[in-house]
Amino acid sequence: MEPSYRLRLYLLTALVLVGFGALLSRLYDFQIVNRDHFLQLVPGNRTVTVREPGIRGEITDRNGITLARNLRNYEVSFNLDEVRNAYLAQHDDMSLDRVVRENGMTRKRTERDIVSIVKNGPLKVLEHLDPKLVRDFNASNLRTHYLTHAGLVPFSYRADLSYDEFAKFAEHNLDLPGVYLSVRPLREYPFGSLASHELGYLKQWEKGDVPESDVRKFDHYIGDDKGVDGVEASMDEILRGLEGVRTIMKDEKGRTIRPVDIVNPGMGAEVRLTIDAPVQYLLENTLRLAGRCAGVIMDPNTGEVLAMASVPDYNPNDFIPSISQEKWDVYRENPRLSPLTNRAISAYAPGSTMKIPTAIAGELEGMGSRNYSCEGYMSYGNSRIKCWIASHGGSHGGQNLSEAIQHSCNPYFNKLANAIGWKAMVDGCQMVGIGQPTGIELPGEKAGILPGNRPWRAENPGKKMTGALTAMLSIGQADTLSTPLQICAVGACVANGGKYYKPRIVKEAIAADGDIVVGDLPILKVDLTKQGISPEDIERIRHGMWLSTNKPGGTSGKVRIEGIEIASKSGTAQTTDNGAKSNVSWILSFAPYDHPRYAICIMVQHAGSGGAVAGPLVNLVYRGLFARDGGVKLALKPQTRAEGHLGELVKSIEVPAEMIAAVEAGEPVPVLATPAIATGASVPADTTGETGDEAAEVATGPPPAAMPAASATPTPTITPEIDAEGSVTPRAIPVKEPR
Repeated sequence: MEPSYRLRLYLLTALVLVGFGALLSRLYDFQIVNRDHFLQLVPGNRTVTVREPGIRGEITDRNGITLARNLRNYEVSFNLDEVRNAYLAQHDDMSLDRVVRENGMTRKRTERDIVSIVKNGPLKVLEHLDPKLVRDFNASNLRTHYLTHAGLVPFSYRADLSYDEFAKFAEHNLDLPGVYLSVRPLREYPFGSLASHELGYLKQWEKGDVPESDVRKFDHYIGDDKGVDGVEASMDEILRGLEGVRTIMKDEKGRTIRPVDIVNPGMGAEVRLTIDAPVQYLLENTLRLAGRCAGVIMDPNTGEVLAMASVPDYNPNDFIPSISQEKWDVYRENPRLSPLTNRAISAYAPGSTMKIPTAIAGELEGMGSRNYSCEGYMSYGNSRIKCWIASHGGSHGGQNLSEAIQHSCNPYFNKLANAIGWKAMVDGCQMVGIGQPTGIELPGEKAGILPGNRPWRAENPGKKMTGALTAMLSIGQADTLSTPLQICAVGACVANGGKYYKPRIVKEAIAADGDIVVGDLPILKVDLTKQGISPEDIERIRHGMWLSTNKPGGTSGKVRIEGIEIASKSGTAQTTDNGAKSNVSWILSFAPYDHPRYAICIMVQHAGSGGAVAGPLVNLVYRGLFARDGGVKLALKPQTRAEGHLGELVKSIEVPAEMIAAVEAGEPVPVLATPAIATGASVPADTTGETGDEAAEVATGPPPAAMPAASATPTPTITPEIDAEGSVTPRAIPVKEPR
């Protein structure tokens, strides 16, 4: 009898435990999993909490000229859960007919379809109020959005409302459950494509990135746009403002009663760039004479980038708030043009501009005072590195460092590099930033390639630094790659007497409350005079660049301007462009000579010699800069995007002497006229200086491509295409012409 009693007791206990477990499970389902659903079924008022994005801070140039700002944008969005629940509450059948295709057959199926609800609910009401308020949409996108996000993330129906349309919406908004009106900031770049690679653009927030904590906190979530490329990306965190929160009282039918509480969004920090907008405009219009190129202008005394440009470029306004698939395809259609690539921080074969870092490496080893002779070539086994003068039947003979820079003599620098050895070459070049990112506040900066350094050895385990490869490094050929920004920073270091400042494009950032987020402080990375180089050593290099510009036999004479002391160094590197023989042409320069205010580097792809192509461009930039210093007002206006071209090899650029001189003081400098060369027309070649062919006989591998592989560009927000199911606006019926 007792065992039977115990069995019944155990069974009762088990039954009670199972019952409690089932009860707890249902309580969890009701109170946690489906809490929001059941709350909506309870008659009576309720509150809805809406998360709003912060207001993005503005970006200005160094003088306060606004380069990126916010406009008022009137937007209407749908909380699809509220729209659906309000609609179904008013329809007894609790369903809608939807035509679908199943197994190849068209059938009418009865279901609660969100697209049909939107079209027969709020859109029908809006069409009755004013047909102009209704727009076609992408039904597939709306349906996917609802299945993924339900009511948490709003579906943006229209972000292009005029003020009158916004007012009409607002007048009847209380009668449209689930329809929200908002005034949101819309990013605008008032000068179009000006400084586009430095500014970047925005992408709409990823709707799958809602934090789990915010899912529980908000009923309605609107995220912050994200910076893509440029300062918009690198300074994204401080540009974003604090989120805002709106709490709204709604009745049991989902209609708005009144706002309960509002915490307005905060303003992000204002970012002031080192860029000088009129100088940027001057540089960009100058570069457009050459097609595919890049340029950097720096203050050699602080490391500030006064202008940085890359051609082709893009208009960041095309991406706001989203970009059409058609426009996006245009930007990506030709990888050789690659308008989204910032060539100023991309790596190319530097050619003879590398002779300046080579000279610095030689000076660090105490070899800068050595003389070496030029016989027209250097032999390495069965290979030769020629000097450009050999093609004219001559040689430079014995010369010192300054004269070798003036003549851009390959054998001199080959011998200097071989004398100090590849390790000293690598150490010296690294000291002035070659082979490593400068650290400028821009995403996607390339390190370049410095043969012999640790990354190069890791990527080329079976390759050794031979005498020939060391010689090729000394003249910027073979594996060597550098960015225009790196080369410009080297020129700035030489200009100021040996101080290498970190290049920077952000001058300062100030929070909305006045706190300084980023301070305006130059960053000195290396002082060569404390590394063993004397002022006399630096002056040898400076003087060589002066000779190259101002004396016969120099290879950068087209940079020279009467009455202004300028120093410069040309460079021409052999490359390939779309499989064909090509060059990358350079000029590195600084001025005025005694008290430098500007360091300039310009690089041109698919070009002739650096002196003939990049030289006149630098000359034009200097004439604009010194005209401004003399009281002339430089032009500044919105830029249309430069498309670049893939024409013939740019052999030379001729600049009219009166281009700047004809402008009266106080008048704006005119937009530069584009000569025939911009369309690829042929012009006489300059025969002075490097041609890029001098190292062709050295067996160190094929020449590098003129356009290195572009970085993967983040896909922007693509505007959804209107589909047939989302068509709601009346279509005009074509009238047949009478026969």
